[in-house]
Amino acid sequence: MNPKSLVSTIAIALTLGAPIVAQDRHWAYVRPERPAIPEVREAAWPKNAIDDFVLARLERKGFHHAPEASRERLLRRVYLDLIGLPPSVDEIDAFLADARPDAYERVVDTLLASPRYGEHWARHWLDLARYADSNGFQADQLRESWAYRDWVIDAFNADMPFDRFTIEQLAGDLLPNPTLAQRIATGFHRTVTCNVEAGVHPEENRVNQVLDRVNTTGTVWLGTTIGCAQCHDHKYDPFSQTDYYRLFAFFNNTPIEVENPLGNKGVRFDFYGPKLELPLTDEQRRDRAELERRRAKLDAAYRDQLACVAARPDLPPRIRRVLGSKKRNKKQVRQVDAYLSKHEPTASKLAREIAKLDKRIRRLDPHTTLVMVEMDEPRTTHVLERGNYLRPREAVEAGTPAALSPWNDSWPKNRLGLARWIVDPANPLTARVTVNRWWSQFFGHGIVRTEEDFGTQCEPPTHPKLLDWLAVELVESGWSMKRLHKRIVMSATYRQSSRITAAEQAEMDPDNLWYARGPRFRMSAEMIRDCGLAISGLLSTKMGGPPVYPPQPAGLWRQTGRNEPKYVASTGEDRFRRGIYVIWRRAAPYPSFVNFDGPDRSACHPKRSRTNTPMQALTLLNDEAWVEMALGLAQRVLVERPKAAVDERIVYAFRLCTGRRPSDKEIGILRRVVQRESRRLTPDRRAAKAIVEGTAGFRPRAGVDRGELATWFFAANVLLNLDETITKG
Repeated sequence: MNPKSLVSTIAIALTLGAPIVAQDRHWAYVRPERPAIPEVREAAWPKNAIDDFVLARLERKGFHHAPEASRERLLRRVYLDLIGLPPSVDEIDAFLADARPDAYERVVDTLLASPRYGEHWARHWLDLARYADSNGFQADQLRESWAYRDWVIDAFNADMPFDRFTIEQLAGDLLPNPTLAQRIATGFHRTVTCNVEAGVHPEENRVNQVLDRVNTTGTVWLGTTIGCAQCHDHKYDPFSQTDYYRLFAFFNNTPIEVENPLGNKGVRFDFYGPKLELPLTDEQRRDRAELERRRAKLDAAYRDQLACVAARPDLPPRIRRVLGSKKRNKKQVRQVDAYLSKHEPTASKLAREIAKLDKRIRRLDPHTTLVMVEMDEPRTTHVLERGNYLRPREAVEAGTPAALSPWNDSWPKNRLGLARWIVDPANPLTARVTVNRWWSQFFGHGIVRTEEDFGTQCEPPTHPKLLDWLAVELVESGWSMKRLHKRIVMSATYRQSSRITAAEQAEMDPDNLWYARGPRFRMSAEMIRDCGLAISGLLSTKMGGPPVYPPQPAGLWRQTGRNEPKYVASTGEDRFRRGIYVIWRRAAPYPSFVNFDGPDRSACHPKRSRTNTPMQALTLLNDEAWVEMALGLAQRVLVERPKAAVDERIVYAFRLCTGRRPSDKEIGILRRVVQRESRRLTPDRRAAKAIVEGTAGFRPRAGVDRGELATWFFAANVLLNLDETITKG
């Protein structure tokens, strides 16, 4: 680092309060220690240690913290943060009526215990894991790995210690006598893209996958740009190219993941790789056994019929030869079917019934999931010149960067040993990187804003001692995610109002780096969808299983490529399940998610952008899924408030969407919308019917007036489009 750069870095660090350490020892590479709790003047404000660190910095800067948010807004905020769904009106009223001093903590404990918690927090992890249901690249065919997604949800709900959560994903297959769940967990590193386009060299593809696994591991757990050392020594951080390929060696012993279906006769490849059969449920086993019993009975009858046919003196010789053979190819099967259809209707009917049963039995074949396995004979790993797999240099053994924590010789030199090194308390990065990402989910940005990079080029932490306190707290609490999340949401810092009350403070700190007010930012794409479904009363709480296909514009999956999958919109409750279960095809992710900054997940994605575009408004106004949600909300208001006056219904709908009561002005605006549409649609039954029956997924309940439903659809559409509805504040 040149002198000018060093001076600049020190100036920034001093401004933000980051500790200055020796030039050859970056702060993030020093093991965190629990700092002393700072003294503050306003001793009555802090509710836990988090607040002491935040308030000490505010007092030093001459800032004032905001008052606590209203109970309605606080309840909605903590619901959205912990389970990704808004509270119902009944839940809001119950909280407002609860005068017990621990009322808020009771809500927090209930939310942490909810199965919705894992569904919400898994979304962020799946971005890191680059989880998707397809291979990626042009020939973007689908593949099964949803069992891994379900494993993540279950792990978060069970508050699996984060060190174990890490070990099972990186090396569950290498644990002694690994369980089914531990093997499923290794799907983390089978979510990497796989190129099966014609002409791709299998070894090049394999090496690229290993490179991705190294880079992703570095980003997710170490917050490092380790990929910079793939072609040369890292220019800024203390990682050599040799260090990189020593990490590469940990992942270099897995089998190739593509195969040539034509042997060596072509350049076409199919996705292959290790997979694990999932056990059938008891119900599936019973159903399959019953179908196989029925098939065996039909098959016996069919064979008897064929025996009778074969004994006839007038049977054509070619049919006799086919019936006499033990094996029949597809052409011969078609010949027999054609003959039976014309001359032996009883046998033909049995053949058709057997074919139908075979189809039903195939639907009950075990699902599979992608897993990691080690080869019996490990590969030799070489440093690759400029990262080129065709130019290997010196051989290296598996190992970890010396700049970080030391290696324990009792650990095996495989992925399991690497996982233990990553979660060893001596590792200076893992806990810091992890708590920083969680903090970002609550507050909109991390204490270190460059969440993917804790290296020397990162933004210095705004509250370095708080970061270290959180990191040590995570480790010493047994790596409990829920415990740390509770600490955060119970803090006075988190409970502040997000309203800007001091213009001067807002001008000096527009991004709220010093946390002088509560968090306020737009929700993620999946949260927006989930909240819309919950508000409308359409949300299904069904958990797990294969991905679902909510409605999307026709033709989006049409592209050049073989074996192209088809998009058939789900019906029934699958149409209204949470965003975590929506099919994720990398070449064409669900469009409304893309419009709200959802990534394609071709690579590890530590932090989503937050944009504001016209496409977002058009999505909420016109997307078929959102039209169904608006109809659902309108119907919910009419069904749950059947005899209420217009204003009372407006208040109810407004509270469902925003969690608060509307002002008189807001009621007046919505009242005019209802009155205008009522005048237009009451006499025009055809127009009302077109609105109500305009989508494939919504069917009004019996007894609901179509004209009234169409009228309230427009009010519901306005409410679902409010900035406040899609914002956490």
